[in-house]
Amino acid sequence: MSTLLDTVAAANLPHQFELLEKSVEVLSHSPAVQSLHVRGSLAAGTADRLSDLDFIVAVHDPSFASFIQVADALMTAELGAVLPGWRDTIVAQMGGLGYVYLVADGRKLYQVDLYIVPVSRLDTVLARTTAMPVYLADGATSRPHSHVDWVINSTLERPHTPSELLVEILVLGHMIRKRIARGQRFIAYAEMFALHTAVKNLIKAVLAPGSSFYGWYQLPEEVGSTPIGRRCLADLERLITGNAVPTGGDLAAALSTALTVAERAAPTILEPLRPAIDAYWHYLEFA
Repeated sequence: MSTLLDTVAAANLPHQFELLEKSVEVLSHSPAVQSLHVRGSLAAGTADRLSDLDFIVAVHDPSFASFIQVADALMTAELGAVLPGWRDTIVAQMGGLGYVYLVADGRKLYQVDLYIVPVSRLDTVLARTTAMPVYLADGATSRPHSHVDWVINSTLERPHTPSELLVEILVLGHMIRKRIARGQRFIAYAEMFALHTAVKNLIKAVLAPGSSFYGWYQLPEEVGSTPIGRRCLADLERLITGNAVPTGGDLAAALSTALTVAERAAPTILEPLRPAIDAYWHYLEFA
């Protein structure tokens, strides 16, 4: 493993490499993991101080479902993730499941992406992305397992819960902050719209859970029939009428408004996440 990591380290910054080394140690400790690859800017040698760690985690097919179930606990306990993983809806569908974690390391939050894939589909994933191996288990291979399709499809088809949507909002906030720092205005615009959409989805999931309307249709009719709904829609309107390309101040205000919406519409989902949200704000100040 050290030789593979040394190759990556030669092209990347110390902070990312230290977290990379720790992540590889934690993830490879699981007997379910056959191999780990890094992709994105770390694999290409173009990483900067804001770059995330982007892993392909190849898991033996029979262990795929159980590994998905314990990933949050593993990332929180062993790597210091401050929030549960967000089931990534941005990553391309390559045959596995993507999750985004925000990991505290030193005085910063780093984004750690896990694309968890059954070993039987690893070659398909590697054919579609630039990746570099950082861990290879000895010997064993994995035969295709029929249960894997059901796990992936049912996970992708299941709507996000209100708690998951709140995590999505916070993860997107961290991503947008990175775009603002890099001057990536087009991507900041796109991800800010995604944040607005996640707030809308949170409102609908709580106040109109049986909605038969797609996207942004019929919001006033479905949500605005109660005082709470009308206040939530007013918050949402304030969000969407802000600057299309956000500044740091715009982002801070948007996140505060999103948390106000969550507090107003679904206080029960906010309560268990309060320590995590406090940590998120603390580390975001140093980002």
